[in-house]
Amino acid sequence: MTIKIVIGLDGTDTGERALAFAKELASKMETCELLAIYVIEWSPFTFQTAEENAQRHKRREEEIALATSRIVEPAVTALKAAGFNASGMVRHGDVAETLNKLTVENGGAQIIVGRASSDGFAKRLFGSSTQNLVMHADVPVTVVG
Repeated sequence: MTIKIVIGLDGTDTGERALAFAKELASKMETCELLAIYVIEWSPFTFQTAEENAQRHKRREEEIALATSRIVEPAVTALKAAGFNASGMVRHGDVAETLNKLTVENGGAQIIVGRASSDGFAKRLFGSSTQNLVMHADVPVTVVG
């Protein structure tokens, strides 16, 4: 039976540590598939004109292409070069909600993410994506420091 592990990438050192931890964990399993996901924070709750929406859609597509080429593809290439069965994707949405949804949709058994290290008023007021993921995920979440 193949176990699928989802790695939440964020383009930072903590994401790299999550990736390294996932590789270490997967190397101890007989059959494991790694799915690297980068979620671009995106709120659908804005009111714009048709022209603004067209520009927003264009920016969204550009952001996906950029995140794919700079973050996800290099991670997947490195995983495959190390002998792992790996794939990746980039999506827009609420980070915690989207990671959880994609994990469930793709049959993931676990999510591995890096611990956010930012501080500030917004984080204290709203919480971090990592905290929200840990509290609401449908599968176990490993947070790598």
